[in-house]
This record gives sequence, C-alpha cells and structure tokens, in this order.
Amino acid sequence: MSELLEKSDYKEILHSQRANIYYLEKCRILQKNGRVVYLTETEKGNLYWNIPIANTTVILLGNGTSITQAAVRLLCSAGVMVGFSGGGGTPLYAGTDIEWLGPQNEYRPTQYVQKWLAFWFDEKKRLCVAKEFQKRRCDFITEVWSEDEDLQEAEFYADDLEIENAIDSYRKKIEMADSVTRLLTAEAELTRKLYSYSAKSTGISSFVRLHGNHEAQVDSKASDANDFLDNGNYLAYGQAACTLWVLGIPHGFAVMHGKTRKGALVFDVADLIKDAIVLPWSFIYASENKSAKEFRQQCLKKFTEHRTMDVLFEEVEKCCQIYS
Repeated sequence: MSELLEKSDYKEILHSQRANIYYLEKCRILQKNGRVVYLTETEKGNLYWNIPIANTTVILLGNGTSITQAAVRLLCSAGVMVGFSGGGGTPLYAGTDIEWLGPQNEYRPTQYVQKWLAFWFDEKKRLCVAKEFQKRRCDFITEVWSEDEDLQEAEFYADDLEIENAIDSYRKKIEMADSVTRLLTAEAELTRKLYSYSAKSTGISSFVRLHGNHEAQVDSKASDANDFLDNGNYLAYGQAACTLWVLGIPHGFAVMHGKTRKGALVFDVADLIKDAIVLPWSFIYASENKSAKEFRQQCLKKFTEHRTMDVLFEEVEKCCQIYS
C-alpha cells in the first residue's frame, strides 16, 4: 500500500490560487492509495476518478453521495471545505443543520477573527462593513461586465444605460441607508433590476425568481434560469466559506444577512461575486438550453478567469484592517 502524503504536501497552493470546485452526485468519495477519489458505477464496471485536493477549495456533495472517514481526513489535511447540498447544488433543506464541514486546523490564524470581533459588536461599524461589501459588489459587476468579451457577446454591457442607472441608484441608497434593514431593501431592488435586465437580454420574459420548488414556472427556460441561479450561488457560497475558514472567521458573525440564516456571513461574502458572474450566466445558459453540468463548468471557468478568490480575500482582509 502506498504511503500517505505528508500534510504539508497538500498545502503548497494558496487557497486563493486553487483552480477546482467539485460538485458530485451519485458516487462514493473515498481514500485510495493515499489519494482522494470518487467512485462511479457503470455497466462496464467501477470507475475511479482522482480529485487533486491540493488544487481544490470546495467539494459539494449532492444527492446519492457518501464519503468515508479516511477521505474526510485527507480533505481536511489539504484544507478543502466539504459542503452538503441537495440536487443540482441547491441547499439541503432537511435532515441536518450541517451545510459546511470545515477542516479543523490548530494552526489557523487568529488575527483576523480578533479584528472582526473588534468591530462586530458595534452596530454602526457592522453597517459600515455591510456597505463596503455592497460597494465592492457594484464595482465587481462593472469590472467583470466591462472586461468579459463572452458576456458582451451575449449582450450584457456594464455601460448599458439601464445597468448604469441601477448601480448608480443603488450606490446612492447605500450611502443613505441608516440601518441594515434599509440596506437589504435597496439590495433587493437592485437584484430585481438585474433579473429584469438579464431576462430581457436573453428573451426569457416570463422569468420570476423562485426559490426551491420551480414547478410553478411554466416556461422551461425560466425554470432552468432559477435552477442555475440556485446552483451557481451555492458554488459562490463554497468560495466564501473557504475564504472565511482560511482567515479563521466563524460564519455566524454576519454583517447583513444574519437575522434569517445562521452562518450568514457566508452569504454576505458571496454577495461580492454572485451578480457579476452567476447571475448573467444563469440566464445565458438557460436561454441556450445548456445542461446544469455545462453551466457549473462555465461558472468555475469564470471564477478562475476573474480571480474571485482574490476578490473575496482582499475585501474581507481590508474590512478587518479598516474597522478593527
């Protein structure tokens, strides 16, 4: 039997530079010869597929999956987040409260959580950090939609008057918001405008945002867009969860979404990148009748292309420095 690699061998690639996120269904994840693999059953026999854990940030386990203790140990040694989800990468609504299984590492940093808690108990400072996140969210939408030729080919333009007006209006409301509730209301308005723009740009005029059960959506393309939004958002949540784990900040110390979801700091951080990438490609791929697998691959490609992990790390670290 091959010897297990040393723990240090798995940590040579910084999390911000890792290329892979996995979403797996109907397979078994196990340790084989010192590596983590997933096993699929076919008519021709069992097939083993290697997971390069040193270059992986997150593994999402969907329907019909199981994982061995030995595989979990290796994933934790490499600092890989393990997420539990329902079909298509959507949240797991019942059966367990666990959403993310974070590696336990005695050498995790403490300076960031100390700085985060230094401001977190001050309501005004929490609001300031929430505003900073939302400003960076707007900046990232403008950056990605201005630079991405594939998006422009699909007629998504940052300098479109409708988008410019929506973002400019939201920026003004960010500055004026005197509470998280007002900020959430303004955020919801921006999101509705982005949905409307995306639906018109892709010809999915019947789109209505639904969460969870999309059977009420008559138009199959509108239903697919909803599925893709759920699916892609969970990929973004995986990157956010990984960022917070690396920095040693617990998910419960949210600044914006904490009143309705525990561990909501993951949602706060994921907001930085969701609208810039997940939202437009959900509509584009739904309009082109692409599969869920093709959509996930496109999201992961664009996450890498636009260095989303760097964006998340830089923004969280910046807020720790400014407001502590």
